[in-house]
Amino acid sequence: MSDTYTMTIDGAAVPARDTFGVIDPATGQVAERAPEASAEQLDAAMRAAQAAFPAWRRDEAARRAALLTASEVMFARAEELGRIITLEQGKPLSDATMEVTGAGVWLKYHAGLEMPSEVIQDDETALVEVVRRPMGVVAAITPWNYPLLLAVWKIAPALLAGNTVVLKPSPFTPLSTLRLGELLRDLLPPGVLNVVSGGDRLGAWMTAHEVPRKISFTGSVATGKRVAAAAAADLKRVTLELGGNDPAILLDDVDPGAVAARVFGGAFQNNGQVCSAIKRVYVPAALYGDVVDALAEQAVAARVGNGMDEGVQYGPVNNRPQFERVGELVADALAGGARVAAGGAPLGRPGYFFAPTIVADVADGARIVDEEQFGPALPVIGYTDLDEAVARANATHFGLSGSVWGTDADRAADVAARLECGTAWVNTHLAIGPGQPFGGFKWSGLGVENGPWGLHGFTEMQVVHRARQ
Repeated sequence: MSDTYTMTIDGAAVPARDTFGVIDPATGQVAERAPEASAEQLDAAMRAAQAAFPAWRRDEAARRAALLTASEVMFARAEELGRIITLEQGKPLSDATMEVTGAGVWLKYHAGLEMPSEVIQDDETALVEVVRRPMGVVAAITPWNYPLLLAVWKIAPALLAGNTVVLKPSPFTPLSTLRLGELLRDLLPPGVLNVVSGGDRLGAWMTAHEVPRKISFTGSVATGKRVAAAAAADLKRVTLELGGNDPAILLDDVDPGAVAARVFGGAFQNNGQVCSAIKRVYVPAALYGDVVDALAEQAVAARVGNGMDEGVQYGPVNNRPQFERVGELVADALAGGARVAAGGAPLGRPGYFFAPTIVADVADGARIVDEEQFGPALPVIGYTDLDEAVARANATHFGLSGSVWGTDADRAADVAARLECGTAWVNTHLAIGPGQPFGGFKWSGLGVENGPWGLHGFTEMQVVHRARQ
């Protein structure tokens, strides 16, 4: 264990008077310690970002070059950063390394993403253009499921647009983000990217702080509502990605065995700890038993263990509150008459390991169906009428993503078009790229991330009107 991780404020390494423990979810024990930022240190980070903004916004070429160099750092340091992610988050090392590489891909994409102006009038009277201008300081708050990748989802467009950033990672997974700040410290002008760490109190200070003009937050609905309320007092702009309860609807022409493997992958990636993972599956009654059995086979065969060990497919749940929540939802379903087709209980070992679980004979109204479980437990619901299944899939406050699966792709696409969500996949799930907008309907969030649409969320629109007469 070490206390070597430092915050990055105004381009310098900054320790803290207080620290907090970061738990390795594979053991349940404190593995490292992270700095606990004070209110004064947050003020210093905000001042640094504010001071760096005027020069940073003026040099687009330097911004693009910096993002490209940062991407190269991600590729070169993928294994080092991957090990830190596995230590604090729990995912298998191969997945963690892919997360870092993905962060590099996102940075490289944004380094080349154009920000063209739009000419809306060009005649003898005037040249009128619509241009995008940076906002100023962005406060970015990230979650624990993809700590580095989702940080870059915010850093890359914010910096490209000409903003400066104060970034706070989840207290469950601060180490990889702190290390990111250390690696980029000498590549960016002081104050352009500041990384501070701490608990919920620090997040509340950030959202209420007078300096930021934009808050980009990824996390729970409950916290997102508090962020929006805090931002409203100062009319800060917000992007909120608040999770989902993604339905997958299987049509009556699917092959149960073939589709089960792909649906399982879409549900259990990162041990089910993905905002847009499949969270509930609707299956035609005639295929129900076969699909449940095929999903259960996938669950039983899954290799669960310490993410540092070779051949592990799924690690532990990241933290104790989430681990306990998954168990609570499964127990509630069983008490309501559901049955467990596979898994259903914690594994008998240290750490936060829960067996990959398939819950059958469950219906809408059960908490595990209606709520976002965000863990390795998947409810399977039968249906007899497709229109009813679509209505049930949409009968939720969530609206992040969804998918429809069928041999007739055109028919499946027609059904997918009826889903009330930000991304509707056909015969796939979790197909996400840096150029594809990602966001949700209803309580799943405000605004989008990625692509030019996400970049626009870090800008203000300005009309430049030049008279010619």
